[in-house]
Amino acid sequence: MSNDSTPQALTGRERVIRTLNYEPVDRPAVDFGGTPQTGAQVSVVAKLRRALGLDGPDQPVKVSEPYQMLGEIASDLRQRLDVDVVNLPTPKNMFGFENAGWKPWRTFDGTAVLVPGNFNTQPEPNGELVMYPEGDTSVPPSAKMPKGGFYFDAIVRQRPIDETTLDPADNVEEFGPVSDEDLAFYEKNAADLYGNTDLAIAASFPGTAFGDIALVPAPWMKDPKGIRDIEEWYISTITRRRYIQEVFARQTEIALENLKRIHQAVGDKVHVVLLDGNDLASQNSLFCSPDTYRELYLPYSKQLNDWIHAHTTWKTLKHCCGGCEPLIEGFIEAGFDVLNPLQTSAKGMDPEQLVEKYGGRIVFWGGGVDTQQTLPFGTPDEVRRQVAERVEIFSRKGGYVFNTIHNIQSNTPIENVLAMFEALGRPVPHR
Repeated sequence: MSNDSTPQALTGRERVIRTLNYEPVDRPAVDFGGTPQTGAQVSVVAKLRRALGLDGPDQPVKVSEPYQMLGEIASDLRQRLDVDVVNLPTPKNMFGFENAGWKPWRTFDGTAVLVPGNFNTQPEPNGELVMYPEGDTSVPPSAKMPKGGFYFDAIVRQRPIDETTLDPADNVEEFGPVSDEDLAFYEKNAADLYGNTDLAIAASFPGTAFGDIALVPAPWMKDPKGIRDIEEWYISTITRRRYIQEVFARQTEIALENLKRIHQAVGDKVHVVLLDGNDLASQNSLFCSPDTYRELYLPYSKQLNDWIHAHTTWKTLKHCCGGCEPLIEGFIEAGFDVLNPLQTSAKGMDPEQLVEKYGGRIVFWGGGVDTQQTLPFGTPDEVRRQVAERVEIFSRKGGYVFNTIHNIQSNTPIENVLAMFEALGRPVPHR
C-alpha cells in the first residue's frame, strides 16, 4: 500500500470488496454479466467475441439466460475484458429447466447460438415463438417471442379470481423450501468460482424479491395459481392490500429459512446478492409513493437485509429501473447496500444530484452509459465521453461499480461496445 492509502493493483475480488466498503481502489470495479441485469443480448456477445478474436465466424455462443436471451460471459471473455464480477449460476433458469444438454439454434437475426436441451420453442401461425414451462409442450406455453424479436415476454395465465377462495399460499408455492439438490448445486459452483477465479461472486437466491413483476406470472410453473396477471397484481396492491401483505409475510418466512440453509452451503464465498429486482418506477413516474414503499415493501425487505447483515458478509443489491430517486431513502432504510442500474435518463436521476444526496450511503452499481440512446445510437466518441464522465461523477465518494444501464440490447453497434471498454482502459481493436 502507498502512503496515501491508494492500493496497488488489486484482484477483481479485492477491488469489489473494497468498493462495497467505500475504501480506495486502484481503478473502478467493472461488472459485465455478473447479474441478469448487467450483461448483453446473445447476438452482442457473439459479435464482441469475434471482434476480440476469441471466436471465428458463426461460432455459437451459449444463451445463459433464455428469458432475456442473454449471452454467456465465459471465462475467456471475462479475462480479455478484465471484469471484476462473476455470476453464481442458479440451478434452473426462468423457464424452470437446467442450462444443460446444449443444442444449436438460431435467433431471428441469424446469430448461431447454443440453447439448453429443454429450450422447446414452437412456431405459431403469426410467426411468433412460444416457450413452455420446464420445456413441457404438453402444458400451455408460458412465454412468447414476437416474430423478429430478441427476447421473450411472459404469457399471462390467470385463472378466474374467486374472492372467497383466494389464498395467499397460492402466490408463494414457488418459493417453497430450497431442495438439498439445489443446495448442493450452489455449494459446488460457489466453491469452484471462489477457488478458480479471483473475482467477486454475485448471486441471486429464490424468494427474496417482493412483488417483482417479472416473477409474478411465474413462467417456470406449469400451473400457477393465485394472482398472476400483471395488471391484476398492481391493482391488488391497493384493492387487496392485506392479501399482498400476507403473501409477503409468508414469503419472508420461507426466504429467511432458505437464506440460512444457502449460507450454510456457500458461506461467505458470495460477495453480493441481488436480493430484490422489483421495478417500482417508470421513466417519468413512480409505481408507488414513498409512503406506500415504506408500508408495503420496506418491512419485509428489511427483515431479509437485517438477517443477512447479522449472519453473513454478503452485501445486498436492490435493482430498480426508472426514476426511483424519491424511493432511494427508503431503500437505504430497508438496509440495501447497493443500487442498480441508475437509469440516469429517467426523471430525477441526474448523476451529480444522486452522488451529492446519496453518495457514501449506498453503492452505485451501473449508470455508466445509457443503453437506450448513447450506446445504441451514439458515436464511439460520444460513448467514450459519457463513460469517462459517469465514472468520474459516480466515483467521487467511492462505492462505484461500473456497468451499463441494464443489459446491452441487440443491434447495439459493436464499435460502441468496444469504445465503452476502451474508455475503461481495456485494449480493444479499432474498427
